[in-house]
Amino acid sequence: MCGECGYRAAQKHHLSRHMRTHTGEKPFKCDQCDFSAAQKSSLDNHTVAKHTGEKPHMCGECGYRTANKTHLSRHMRTHTGEKPYKCDQCDYSATVKHHLIDHQIRHSGEKPYMCEVCGYRTAQKFNLSRHMRIHTEEKPYKCDQCNYSASERSKLDKHLAKHTGKKVYKCDDCGYRTAKKSNFSRHMRTRQKCNFKRANLIKNFGEKPYLCGECGYRTAKKDHLTEHLKIHTGEKPFMCGECGYRSAHKCHLSEHMKTHTGEKPFKCDQCDYSAAQKTHMDRHIVAKHSDEKPYICGECGYRTTQKAHLSQHMRIHTGEKPYKCDQCDYTVAHKSSLNDHMLKHTGENPYKCGECGYKTAKKANLFRHMRTHTGEKPYKCDQCDYSAAQKCALDQHMRKHTGEKPYMCGPPEFTVIGAQVGRERQCETIPQGLSGRSGKHGRQTGLRRDGRATLGSCNSVSGTRKKTTTKK
Repeated sequence: MCGECGYRAAQKHHLSRHMRTHTGEKPFKCDQCDFSAAQKSSLDNHTVAKHTGEKPHMCGECGYRTANKTHLSRHMRTHTGEKPYKCDQCDYSATVKHHLIDHQIRHSGEKPYMCEVCGYRTAQKFNLSRHMRIHTEEKPYKCDQCNYSASERSKLDKHLAKHTGKKVYKCDDCGYRTAKKSNFSRHMRTRQKCNFKRANLIKNFGEKPYLCGECGYRTAKKDHLTEHLKIHTGEKPFMCGECGYRSAHKCHLSEHMKTHTGEKPFKCDQCDYSAAQKTHMDRHIVAKHSDEKPYICGECGYRTTQKAHLSQHMRIHTGEKPYKCDQCDYTVAHKSSLNDHMLKHTGENPYKCGECGYKTAKKANLFRHMRTHTGEKPYKCDQCDYSAAQKCALDQHMRKHTGEKPYMCGPPEFTVIGAQVGRERQCETIPQGLSGRSGKHGRQTGLRRDGRATLGSCNSVSGTRKKTTTKK
């Protein structure tokens, strides 16, 4: 345990690494510049990014390349739409952890970033950077076609419309579009159906006059701003009468209700499949009725029909484990694995056999157990009629065909032709220097050729004595 902050770790080297966050120690030095790092992986990333110019990690979707595995993993979320970082106070989720940290400041009301010139405070660092340009008059966004420069990117985008002819200003009432703000304001004044107040706002603030004072979000419609503000207030007015689930948005509650009603309005026109959500149906069509696998891993060539599967696969390469247990140091790449792990803390065994009352924490264990009642043996030998309820039993059976002899009794001179888990027999000869219980060493001393202990016995398989080969 860390004496500074109470952090606990299962392994000593994890604690040693953590302590560097308090001491500031950076033992890993770059031999080409002054850079130093607290972790070797950070130094490796620095060397590749700054000194080799190499970008070995590539996105199979768009060809994006990067020197850093974690950057690729983060980039993949722009394709998959995955947002693994969830706010525990509202429905907000983010693709990047620091976005979640910024968001959570809004719930606390804290505004840690302050302008030293005028005292302006904000919850987000980039808002302060943008504000400072008022004092410095810095205009970092330059037009590459004229001398125009702007303090904000959005202003440059609107300016570029003058060169491209793009019509960025649109009237929601009639569809009129124009590239010039002045033309748009004039149009809004002449429209009888347009609300005068709204036209005035648009004249002053552009196409999106409704502004969130918390985060700078802008929208063209007042009701959109009202919905957005629920992110900051944490308000969840829509509640499920069945289970108490609450949501900030009515559409989210409608989706949730289908879990109770079993309603599946989206039907597949090629099979009997139906789904509660359109996105589920779209995934089904691609996965089951199309040979297309449009999502490809730039690292190894793995292909899949679903964006989410590619995102999960990429963690094999990046080593990223975004799902963290809040009760111990356990981290994992997939949410389902975290759910399984959490059962170890609760002691809960939610999966129960209706035949005999057997309970387990894992669904896979229940499926395996059910075969003791059904007699199902899904694992088939492709060389004879043998079948097994479990894969490990089939693997053991296959050695009869291959002649493999993986089990070794004691020193290398004692080799066993066969073995069976859970059986223990008296050995006729106990090798010198090998101890056992009452002259037995079946479960205690059976060894593989690589030196690992096994559960095999020495002399007997299925009650039939087999010869041991002894080299004198």
